[in-house]
Amino acid sequence: MMAELRYNPLLDDWTMVAAARQKRPNMPKDTCPFCPGSGKVPDHYDVHLYHNDFPVLSPNPPEPDDVGGSLYQTKEAKGKCEVVLYSPDHNATVPDLSRDHMSKLFELWTDTFANLEKDPEHKYIMIFENRGEEVGVTMPHPHGQIYAYPFVPLKIRTELANTKAYYEKHQRNMFDDIIAEEKKFGKRVIMENDSFLAFIPFFTDYPFGVHIVSKEEKLAITEFTDEEKQALGDMLQQIVGGMDCIYDRLFPYMMTMHQRPSNSGDVSDYYRFHIEFYPPLRDKNKIKYNASSETGGWAAANPTRVEETANMLRKAMKKFEQEG
Repeated sequence: MMAELRYNPLLDDWTMVAAARQKRPNMPKDTCPFCPGSGKVPDHYDVHLYHNDFPVLSPNPPEPDDVGGSLYQTKEAKGKCEVVLYSPDHNATVPDLSRDHMSKLFELWTDTFANLEKDPEHKYIMIFENRGEEVGVTMPHPHGQIYAYPFVPLKIRTELANTKAYYEKHQRNMFDDIIAEEKKFGKRVIMENDSFLAFIPFFTDYPFGVHIVSKEEKLAITEFTDEEKQALGDMLQQIVGGMDCIYDRLFPYMMTMHQRPSNSGDVSDYYRFHIEFYPPLRDKNKIKYNASSETGGWAAANPTRVEETANMLRKAMKKFEQEG
């Protein structure tokens, strides 16, 4: 079965090809493989690391098919794809977890990140979550994923290049200046604590595209203290809980943790740990689609003023806190 990386010379990037993923099942109506008692997971767990049944990357991938050429390169799809089960409760999501439970989730994220980057062939480790059918989720049991890539994804490389150029020009970390700018303006700030600032950025292309940035010079989840992890966990629960209160429905989103590359050079002068949300809703039952301009040209377009959506989210977070 085909599983390989194919080089895109137009973008200097790799496309992951995994034909087996076509066979991924939708969630059965009467059973769930991630629920205790299924035989696929422990009968008792709080959080659990599950090896992806349909990985796009694997530790021992097959040889690439003989389909390339001098310009068209292929290489093994070597890496790891893990599934992180948040809870044995089929209906629990991030806002429903206790503080102690969130701590266990953070420890699993941290330990898995540390273990995956021990492999020198793992160049970037991304912790992420897809939530809701609107973003293609086929298994609604609460879970996220962790991918260990054999390359640094293009978006991360773009961030690294731009923040490095900014540092070389100004001798300042761009993330410090973003934090200062957002705090000065204020209207886009969602939440703040001693360690993190959450805001809907001036430049985001998603109506509720929240960013969470570390105030300290931290580059990866493995660098956070227990107190910082707790502060970040509280913030994630408040923000996601608030999103659910905006339209009184489960709010779909994609969420990614942007961290330093693994097994490469030092980026501490100019990069910073941050989380980005990509929630596709622009109204209760309306989706913000990335159509031709956004997809073909990467020309971002936002149908809303984020100063207004930030205010909506702040109000919804207050509602969540009062009801919680």
